[in-house]
Order: sequence, then structure tokens, then C-alpha cells
Amino acid sequence: MSPLLIIFLLHITTGATADLLTGYYSGVCPKAESIVRDVMKKALIREPRSLASVMRLQFHDCFVNGCDASLLLDDTPTMLGEKLALANINSLRSYEVVDEAKKALDEACPGVVSCADIIIMASRDAVALTGGPDWEVKLGRL
Repeated sequence: MSPLLIIFLLHITTGATADLLTGYYSGVCPKAESIVRDVMKKALIREPRSLASVMRLQFHDCFVNGCDASLLLDDTPTMLGEKLALANINSLRSYEVVDEAKKALDEACPGVVSCADIIIMASRDAVALTGGPDWEVKLGRL
């Protein structure tokens, strides 16, 4: 992995907002990070390339206007969601990995962990599970 990518990932996952904290879910969903890590381990076994795709999801999500999980938005009758936006169609994939993590988290602690934080944790885990560094991420995105 290139040093520039590692620096970028560290920069966007540390956040500049005072509301973001390491261990953010420790009181309300203490297994949140391990649940996401387990989903990522399964994804690695099922399709190793999916981890790189999850890292790419995070890059695209955080690159413009911050890490808000907006790229997970589906189309509605009145709005084109980012998932099928011209810039993302046929480019981004592995949405199902994020969906699997969200489902597992909602079974453990319904409605607690944000999709934006899931993408951040999943990306960190993708780096670590493929031989890169591991680090604590600041969480608490809405």
C-alpha cells in the first residue's frame, strides 16, 4: 500500500471534529468494532478484492463534503441517489459488505451505529486484514 494512501486514510479517519472519539460505542454497543471486523474477515474469505472495494467506498464517501455515508443512498422517485450517480455507477462496489455489517450491528444494537462509522471501521479493518497497519478510529458520525 502506498504511503500516500495510508496518510490519507489516517487523516480522514482521525477527524477534526471534537464530537468524534475513540471508543465512542463502548457504552452503547461495546462489540461494534469486533462485529465489523468479523464481517470484514468473512468478506476477505468470500472475495478478497471486496476489501479494496470497501476502502474505495470510504475514499469516495469522504473525499467530498466529509464522511457521511451519502454514497449509500439509493434512488427515490424525486432524487437520484449517489449509489447510481454517474461518477459511481460501474465504479464502486461491495455495498453488500457494508449492508452485511449494518445488519449484524442492528441485530446486536438496533439503530445505534451510523453507516458513516461502519464505512470508517470497515475501511480500517480492510487495511489491517490485508497486511497494513491497524489503528483506532474516532467514531461518532451521525
